[in-house]
Amino acid sequence: MILPKVRDPRFITIRRGGTLTDDDHRLLALWAAECAEHVLPLFEAVRPDDPRPRQAIEGARAWTRGELKMIEARATGGHAMGAARDLRGAARHAAYAAGQTGVVAHVAAHELGAAAYAIKAVRAAAPADEAEAAGRVECQWQRDRLPDAIRDLVLDDQRLRNEICWSVFDVT
Repeated sequence: MILPKVRDPRFITIRRGGTLTDDDHRLLALWAAECAEHVLPLFEAVRPDDPRPRQAIEGARAWTRGELKMIEARATGGHAMGAARDLRGAARHAAYAAGQTGVVAHVAAHELGAAAYAIKAVRAAAPADEAEAAGRVECQWQRDRLPDAIRDLVLDDQRLRNEICWSVFDVT
């Protein structure tokens, strides 16, 4: 479970009673897509003929451009998570990162799930004695790509949800 029990109004759009602008919602989806795409080769190396995770990433981007309805983007996320179910390790986590990306259109707070699963994928792909360091490098890579408009929001979200996201955002 990567979502808190009480939803943070900063990740609920203004039209639904929160404080998140549509522009920032789209930035969260684009950032999640970048995080998931960075580890997608870990899935595609195992399942090169399964397009579902890539379709979820592309679906999230299409949603940000207004080319896909929220419900369609959300469905691509569910299909990507289906691609993960019978896998283990890095490939599974990479597919879940893509799946989380697809559902950001529905619930913006899934942006952190995409990032967390991407970090888990990198950790799982690394030799055991290098896994923690690889995860820290991936987390920093993600942070380096945060748009200024959402940077503080995401960093605070990482701090608040780190414990329920397997402590992957500890980069000390």
